[in-house]
Amino acid sequence: MDKVIAKFGGSSLADAAQIKKVKEIVSANKNIKYVVVSAAGKRNAQDFKVTDCLIKLYDVTQKIINCKQDEVGNLKKEKEELIDKLKQRHIEIVKDLQIDFDVVSEIDKILYEAENKNTVDYLSSRGEYLSAKIMSKYLDAKFVDMKNVIIFGNDKKVDYQVTYENIKKVLCDDEDNLKIIPGFYGSTKDGEIMTFSRGGSDITGALVARAVGASVYENWTDVSGVLFADPRIADDVRPIEYITYTEIRELSYMGASVLHEETLYPVSSASIPVHILNTNSPADKGTMIVSNIPIVVKRGVVTGVAGKKGFTTILLQKTLMNEEVGYMSRLLKIFEDEKISIEHCPTGIDTISVVVETKNIENKKELILDKIKRELKPDVLNIEDELSIIAIVGEGMIYHKRIIMDIFKTLYEADVTVRMIDQGSSGINVIVGVEDSDYEKAIKALSTLQNNK
Repeated sequence: MDKVIAKFGGSSLADAAQIKKVKEIVSANKNIKYVVVSAAGKRNAQDFKVTDCLIKLYDVTQKIINCKQDEVGNLKKEKEELIDKLKQRHIEIVKDLQIDFDVVSEIDKILYEAENKNTVDYLSSRGEYLSAKIMSKYLDAKFVDMKNVIIFGNDKKVDYQVTYENIKKVLCDDEDNLKIIPGFYGSTKDGEIMTFSRGGSDITGALVARAVGASVYENWTDVSGVLFADPRIADDVRPIEYITYTEIRELSYMGASVLHEETLYPVSSASIPVHILNTNSPADKGTMIVSNIPIVVKRGVVTGVAGKKGFTTILLQKTLMNEEVGYMSRLLKIFEDEKISIEHCPTGIDTISVVVETKNIENKKELILDKIKRELKPDVLNIEDELSIIAIVGEGMIYHKRIIMDIFKTLYEADVTVRMIDQGSSGINVIVGVEDSDYEKAIKALSTLQNNK
């Protein structure tokens, strides 16, 4: 029998009405054996996310511990307001679902534990915990905690081998009954709660899918799949029906935020497809993320476009640079010593450009430039901010003779000045750098490539 993992994001669990949609989806597919849940998200643009509320609660508690006596009153009032918001939100959900669950007592236990544990990871993980508790009651399913199941090593990264074995032990003993799993957290080997970065419930679902040998990992959200480009900027962008793991990783890294970028490793290594679906429109096809595109599927040359603002480029020029053995490695060592990650590094015979995120170099610009001058003695050394990086992604693009011309003709006709060009060695993407002021204009123009055959 096929095993399906269904992960539901915060928007799918924001209130009782959304949770009822989740129940309909799960009840309609008997192959769904495991449901992974996020904390309750926003009900509207002015609303709050439960995880944000919990993190703020932790921050306020820390301020109370460390503040002056005359500041305690206002902070305690703020803390009580946050607790009240947290309780009222979950009371309303439980009441509207008409389930027998004392959620106030559950939250009081969490707050008591939080005072003793005093870690942001513990408190921020409790939104998923509460969602899973509520869902297990509502769906009459088994709650399975991920503490001491998903294990983080001393390097704060998942110990995959131990984690897979633990998941098999706790989930595969009784495969007939539905199980509800809180996403976003696991624990250290010492049993202390540890969380993934925000959006990490996606990773929990992927780990479960890999461990139990799922036939598909369904990721339910509030959009009908991965869109060709950012719909807040581009017009008439359509969902991508099929996309490869490699393509989605490129797009996710460059800002397409449907999936957490660390989600793909567990499922791609086992060739488990990921299906992005819309809780509010479950009949939509969504996007299928796969190892290889089926032969019968016809796609455009470009699969998708994504980008980010806020980069800095450092340009070095030196005559006969190419004859200086180790010049590049000495340059990169300067950034390594300062723990600054390099995004792109286009080169010429006598030139090198280093592109980094501005936020990572902002306080070290003078230091970096001084080191470069002293150690590499370039003839020219320039630094420029306000650069945006855009990735045009598509497997096999390199074999289409017109695509490069089409990309730059599109940008030219949109009056966008290209400041940097870099093509990935795999031929899966073309990276262009444009001024931040041209970013929206460039994305909007490049979105027309979804019609490029």
